[in-house]
Amino acid sequence: MNKTVNINLAGIFFHIDEDAYGKLQRYLAAIKSSFEGMQGEDEIIADIEARIAELFSEKIKDERQVIGNKELDEVISVMGQPEDYRVDDDVFEDNTQGSQKQAFQAKRISQRRFFRDVDNAYIGGVSSGMAHYMGIDPLWVRIGWVALIALTWFTLGGTALIYLALWVFVPEAQSTADKLAMRGKAVNIDNITEKVKEGFGNVADTVKNVDYDKYGTQVKSGAQSFFGTLGKIILFFLKVLAKIAGVLLIIIGATVVISLLITLITGGVVDLFSSGLTDMPWFHNDTGLPAWFALLLVLFAVGIPFFFMFYLGLKILSSNLKSMPMSAKLSLLGVWLVASITLAVFTTRTALKYSDTDSAKITERTTLPITKNDTLRLEMRDSELYDIPFGRSSNYIKTSKIDGNQVDIEKDIRLIIRSTRNDSAYMQIEKRADNFTYDDAKTLATGIQFETDLEGDDTLLIDSYFTSPSQSDYGHWNDREVRVIIYLPIGSTLIADDNTYSYHRNGSSYRDILNNGYEEEYLKVRNNKLVCKTCSDRRDSDKWERDNDDRWEDTDDDGWQERSYEEGESRPNWDDVEGTRMSSFDNKIYFVIGPKANENILNTQKQLLKEKHNIDLDFNGSTFNTDGSIKSLTITVDCNDGFSGSLANWTTNLEKQKVGFMRDYNESGKKGFIIGKL
Repeated sequence: MNKTVNINLAGIFFHIDEDAYGKLQRYLAAIKSSFEGMQGEDEIIADIEARIAELFSEKIKDERQVIGNKELDEVISVMGQPEDYRVDDDVFEDNTQGSQKQAFQAKRISQRRFFRDVDNAYIGGVSSGMAHYMGIDPLWVRIGWVALIALTWFTLGGTALIYLALWVFVPEAQSTADKLAMRGKAVNIDNITEKVKEGFGNVADTVKNVDYDKYGTQVKSGAQSFFGTLGKIILFFLKVLAKIAGVLLIIIGATVVISLLITLITGGVVDLFSSGLTDMPWFHNDTGLPAWFALLLVLFAVGIPFFFMFYLGLKILSSNLKSMPMSAKLSLLGVWLVASITLAVFTTRTALKYSDTDSAKITERTTLPITKNDTLRLEMRDSELYDIPFGRSSNYIKTSKIDGNQVDIEKDIRLIIRSTRNDSAYMQIEKRADNFTYDDAKTLATGIQFETDLEGDDTLLIDSYFTSPSQSDYGHWNDREVRVIIYLPIGSTLIADDNTYSYHRNGSSYRDILNNGYEEEYLKVRNNKLVCKTCSDRRDSDKWERDNDDRWEDTDDDGWQERSYEEGESRPNWDDVEGTRMSSFDNKIYFVIGPKANENILNTQKQLLKEKHNIDLDFNGSTFNTDGSIKSLTITVDCNDGFSGSLANWTTNLEKQKVGFMRDYNESGKKGFIIGKL
């Protein structure tokens, strides 16, 4: 058993074998003896010890490793033996013979390292350091920076930011070993001694030439002082930002990794000891891989990048943190690549599988005892068996056991109201499902259980949910829906309960005539629309479209944009033509002329009025500009039912005042027909 000694070399602690320790002491004593009495002796010895400590650190793989004779001999071979050369002042004179100097230099010359040379710096020493690294004169590097800034001025300081980043992240050459490595010289005893001696020589030369150089160095010193202070301020703020970024990286990385670990442990254990995890409707794993293995792949593919993010945050906050061994980095990289590629392959295969699906629809039709003189009330019915939230949802799904069978409970119920010309109402229930094949989709649609009940003769109760056999045998494709389409005869009345609000929130593509906000109102069914009989304080229809260039004035009409049509019926064209508007609602007809109207548009609306309402419209006497716009307007209207009128030579700007006519078939007096300003 060998005895070990703890030593402090250049501020770093090492465990060293007792024999190696004695050899190291003799080596350092010989070096000190060689430089005894020399100018800069202490600095030379300190740099040599720092270099030896650096070489020891490179050879240590863990904190418990002991430095032995083998490691010490390798360090001495790099540094050189003191007795191999004689150190005196002649070595540093200009007339020293090159052959004698080369004989005592180490055979191995290190590659250059990039440091900032602050000894020859004008700003931060970046240019001088780059010049040493590339082996050229620093002047050419500085000229290159100026040219680059001039050529890229449009980047608003992009080049300056690059320089600033190099200033911040490139280390300064502080020790003699750093300055030698910057110049590409081997960091051994000979070169360290020469560099220290050179430093003292430079000081002596500066003293001799102070009168000649003081004016030449004045600008450089001022620039160094200004930019040095500026650099310290910028460096301080950048360090603060770096610390904040490090904290954020640690928090984000740790949160993601811990969450993934918890998910893997809980999900993996459940999957290993229970077969019910993959049967849960909210758990989607159609890759064909075991759930625990899929979770493990996700942990590696997602967790490893976030682990490195966490590690980077620690490195930013703690400069003393030892670097991760290269073997560990390569191992994690390999695991990440395998996991990512495996997940990508199986995910792509699953995506291709789901990209080709079929839809099926099962339709059931039921006649309702509601005629044009009757009133129908609609209510959604909550479940008395299942504890589920109320309201429509296309994403909700719950699995439960009923009579020993596993069923899915869903709430994707869509309520649609349409008008019909039939004498009685009817209800059409569409059960829809999607799956990989039409037969499977049809089987899923057929299995949907959904009920409605007619309470008395005027209240229709509709289930707010539906059930179906568990879809685990058909893959996790959650896209089943029930549509309840109620056709009401023209003239009947509808009352929708407040609880139907979320169930009939439909876009225009569903052709629903029941708007949200009209619940608990008496709504009269007209042709493809509903008229509110109990809400006179608000409009029953959509407001006319407005834009900044053509602002229509509000009128008292009940114009309605038809949104729904009976199944199988072709959708008619709008009555609006650019520059004019024609609408009919509740036995009223409105025709308004705006500023964008021209002769062709008026002729088009003339034909529509005749075809749809048997109203004759004549524009004889009107004059038009060369571009077709109206110069003066004369209109004659004959409703062919005893009501008629005319407007002659209207020249007022139509942007300020629209004109037209209104025919109200519900009125028999003067209110039945108005022509002129609207």
